[in-house]
Amino acid sequence: MPQSRRHHHLCQALYEILRAVVDPAEDTVGADQFVYFNANRPQRCLAPDVFVKRGVADEDFNSWKTWKKGAPEVAFEVLSPSDSYERWTLDEKIERYHELGVRELVVFNVDAEPGERLRVWDRIEGDFVERLVEDERTSSAVLGVQLVVAPVSVIQEGVRYEACLRVARDEAATDLIPTREEARHAAEEARIAAERERRTEADARKDAEARVAALEAELARLRGS
Repeated sequence: MPQSRRHHHLCQALYEILRAVVDPAEDTVGADQFVYFNANRPQRCLAPDVFVKRGVADEDFNSWKTWKKGAPEVAFEVLSPSDSYERWTLDEKIERYHELGVRELVVFNVDAEPGERLRVWDRIEGDFVERLVEDERTSSAVLGVQLVVAPVSVIQEGVRYEACLRVARDEAATDLIPTREEARHAAEEARIAAERERRTEADARKDAEARVAALEAELARLRGS
């Protein structure tokens, strides 16, 4: 289905962040690819914005068939109903994810009211149960990280979104895992700061050497007089 630029940016940011979370030698991250879970009814499928399958090494694939590689443990849906059409309603998606067999379904609705944008369903004894999410952050039982609603910047395009589904390393959800662009930008800023510090130290050293030379010259003049 067609998607807005905002929806694309939010999904891409989440995909990049999750790629940084998992080890590609051990886990697979998929994005906007059809996941088939009924070999007799191929129309019974889903296309998660992002999903993670543990225990299967990452490789290129066009679609995911659960009868070959198993069901993803966690799936992520990014909703922006004001600018991106959804083929299925959320209730229909939840029903399909239940049938698919995911352990955890994470839904982020950027257009919902603050405090209601992050929702999570857990598979408990065969049922899909929505958990209580407070302060728009919660842990991922599958990934062992914190999920949080926080801003994200698309630096090259000069765009900043105040709400994006992100991942943090700490329980307080303050140590955010960066997107690739954020990581490159931070590395460049660190390089510039280090270069500036080296130049400052070099200038200070030159100034000190000039002062010493001036004092030595003055001392030599006084001795000569």
